[in-house]
Amino acid sequence: MFFATRRIVLLALAAAVVVAPARAAALRPWDPALDRPSHTRVEVIRYRSHTGRSRLAYVLLPRWYGPARHPAIPLVVSPHGRGVDGHSNLKLWGDLPGIGGFAVVSPDGEGDHLDAYSWGAPGQVEDLARMPATVGRALPWIRIDPRRVYAVGGSMGGQETLLLLAKHPRLLAGAAAFDPVVDFAHQFGQFPRLPCNSRCRAQLGAPLGRILQGLARTEVGGDPTHARSSYAARSPITYAAALARACVPLQLWWSRRDRIVVDPARQTARLLTALRRLNPAAPVEGAEGTWVHSAEMRASTRLPFALARFGLLPDTFGGRWGLEGAWVTPRPARDCARV
Repeated sequence: MFFATRRIVLLALAAAVVVAPARAAALRPWDPALDRPSHTRVEVIRYRSHTGRSRLAYVLLPRWYGPARHPAIPLVVSPHGRGVDGHSNLKLWGDLPGIGGFAVVSPDGEGDHLDAYSWGAPGQVEDLARMPATVGRALPWIRIDPRRVYAVGGSMGGQETLLLLAKHPRLLAGAAAFDPVVDFAHQFGQFPRLPCNSRCRAQLGAPLGRILQGLARTEVGGDPTHARSSYAARSPITYAAALARACVPLQLWWSRRDRIVVDPARQTARLLTALRRLNPAAPVEGAEGTWVHSAEMRASTRLPFALARFGLLPDTFGGRWGLEGAWVTPRPARDCARV
């Protein structure tokens, strides 16, 4: 009996070693080494998008995790920003999955007509909702904890993160949107304000704003005057009531000096106000700062603070969010009844 009990204890200790994340005790917030995936590796998979095309997705995993050692771990679905792909987006995560012991899936995504400019296409959002199942089919040895699926994205990826939460609240345990597009029709009108100097115009052959408006017309099927309902369908502000009653922890990050998603008072700040009006008990937190667009969503900047709020990283990465000079408005999740 003694030896049987001793064997059970040893097995339990071995299991604890397997599931324990790489704490990387020497690493702390704001350390540039967090950008280097020392404890993290990547698997490349293929999936079929809503258009029927074959697309790539990149799965970040702790380096120790594999077919021989695969306890259930959390999964973060991370849609990329405008004009890039999943591979570019995964670089923002650095070593965080290995440190925290969770997985990230960063799909290339696809809009109705464009690849890198999906802008919250309904089919793209449904593809994101299927990512946990997609990862499980492509890599059957991965065990995802269904109670700990999150969404985190910046800019256009933040827009799609909010749409995913609005349409699939029961899928997610938490979501964080960094500098998201909240009102796509308004952003369309502000595209000409995006910075583009003479060198930029010479390289593009036209002003950046005009090019982006042309791409949006192609993807959505017209401008906001002629495709109003389509722009509304891709705007998280349209789903404010659904987001408010989701009762899912939500972080909204924005910069009042953002030169890409301009007029932040008409974008993320407006959404935060609406959510608190619609459901004062909603577990929504807002952080306002002065960072460059989406600069805070990076392993060596403020992304670790957001993840620590969800329990995906050790408390040493949390603290007071490390938001020097930023306005933080925490709201606990108590008494929020999902309807």
